Amino acid sequence: MAGHIDGTGIIQSVTRDETAVWYKIQAGADILRYVVEKGSITIDGISLTVASVTKSSFSVSLIPHTGACTTLLSKRPGDPVNLETDVIGKYVEKLMQPTTPPLTASMLQQYGF
Repeated sequence: MAGHIDGTGIIQSVTRDETAVWYKIQAGADILRYVVEKGSITIDGISLTVASVTKSSFSVSLIPHTGACTTLLSKRPGDPVNLETDVIGKYVEKLMQPTTPPLTASMLQQYGF
């Protein structure tokens, strides 16, 4: 990831199982539009893989090694976190926007094509 913050989220739940700690993060539509299952998300500077996404939240799991090397395990439900979404979605969105000015035959002729 690039090291900037796109927005914030709130930890909704923290659940432990035999192999991981699961975090459910509530986020706004402006963030969730770029969050996809099996894609990347950065939470407080920690790049993680998205396990699932809903209309209002997403979930990630933290393996023991990552938990030991970061500060995320100190966070609890209700705590805010900084979020950075994967830049690929932003590139795709930008490339899908219409060009300005639109490409026309007369414009091409004007420039010698």
